Amino acid sequence: MFDLVETWLKQQQSSLIAMLESFEPSAKFNHDPWSYHSHGGGLTCVLEAGELFERAGVNFSSIQGARLPVSATEKRPELEGLPFKAMGLSMVVHPRNPFVPTCHANFRLISVTHGEKNVWWFGGGFDLTPYYGYDEDCVTWHRAAKEACDQLNPSLYPQFKQQCDDYFYLPHRDEPRGIGGIFFDDLNEYGFEACFDFMQQAAQAFQNAYAEIVTRRKASEYTEAQREFMCYRRGRYVEFNLLYDRGTLFGIQSKGRTESILMSMPPSVNWRYQWSPEKDSEEARLYAHYLMPKDWLNEAISDNA
Repeated sequence: MFDLVETWLKQQQSSLIAMLESFEPSAKFNHDPWSYHSHGGGLTCVLEAGELFERAGVNFSSIQGARLPVSATEKRPELEGLPFKAMGLSMVVHPRNPFVPTCHANFRLISVTHGEKNVWWFGGGFDLTPYYGYDEDCVTWHRAAKEACDQLNPSLYPQFKQQCDDYFYLPHRDEPRGIGGIFFDDLNEYGFEACFDFMQQAAQAFQNAYAEIVTRRKASEYTEAQREFMCYRRGRYVEFNLLYDRGTLFGIQSKGRTESILMSMPPSVNWRYQWSPEKDSEEARLYAHYLMPKDWLNEAISDNA
């Protein structure tokens, strides 16, 4: 079963790369294989300086280690420091156009040798970080997430959505990173096959929804001021990844490959001292209407789409 998961992760990586490259006239992904110091390795694929995507990364890894990092044992402290296997796929896209949102997704499987047993669990999810919001995009995103969850259990979408809202939150800023999505961890109560099937459904839902949103927004014209606002908001992305992201911490604590771990960072970022948007501007509307937990599936689609 672990071999099946690894095979699927590699296939999904290829599918995501093909989807993103289909939006680029000429830019292609650089494929960079690497080896893990203990056992295993991965394939880091990065596209940079595209016409639509300023940076996009789709990473596969499958490693084994002698001591499970503490970042992976928050809910399972008894497993800290035990031998482990971890495999996963992570994707981050930073568009050049501020009307195309940044997206993030990851899907993983971790197994730990505990006595004579292997303890395993799936984890992952996806979230969206717009710079200029559209209700239509938010509904598309969350509808895809709910439909994937409903195939496993209709009660899961509200739970996983809440977990996403709680996780992708910057307490020092008192604001969410974006409009959320779903986030799940320690998923094993439905059995291996059902959990694996759900992860596949979630990955496909993510890919379809993001492709639909990119298609909808890619031709939007933008000003240099709007581009500067995007770079300012990217600062929040950096702050979250370096301060709170458990995947980043896991990679660093497990002595993973630094270039692959930090490929999620946006290529152009700026910070401004005590900046705030003009009243009633589209930038202010991002804060007032989009950067807050919301039941998007029951929200009316506004006419700004």
